[in-house]
Amino acid sequence: MELKIPPPFVALISAATMWLVAEQLTYFGLEIPLRGLLSPVLLVVGLAVELSAVLLFLKARTTVNPMRPRNTVRLVEHGIYRVTRNPMYLGVSLLLAAWAVWLGNPLNFAVLALFIWYVTRFQIIPEERILRALFAERYEGYCSRVRRWL
Repeated sequence: MELKIPPPFVALISAATMWLVAEQLTYFGLEIPLRGLLSPVLLVVGLAVELSAVLLFLKARTTVNPMRPRNTVRLVEHGIYRVTRNPMYLGVSLLLAAWAVWLGNPLNFAVLALFIWYVTRFQIIPEERILRALFAERYEGYCSRVRRWL
């Protein structure tokens, strides 16, 4: 299953699952204080992280296609990539967190955790293996300076 299902599709499935959980398991509903403020803040931060990461890849003229990490021609280490090695996945995770908060069902945070586990296991780890092969010591140094998520 490594590098087989596009992460945006996995995110959409996760978001749909969250909606189903909130609709079908209403007895787990929870009124989250400041939900009307927290959810939009997470949304804006998630979009900003995602957009900044994509723009840096485009500026570096390297692939943004998560299904083709072998097409990476340049290692991006500046901007948001100084804080996290995976800002695109972090951005999507923040968007899903915004959705979970908005829906107000704490079970949706389990769905978010499953998304993070899946992306780490079947997308990030295989990508890292490929980047190590492509960029060797430079990538190892980058990994020693910057955490995978935060």
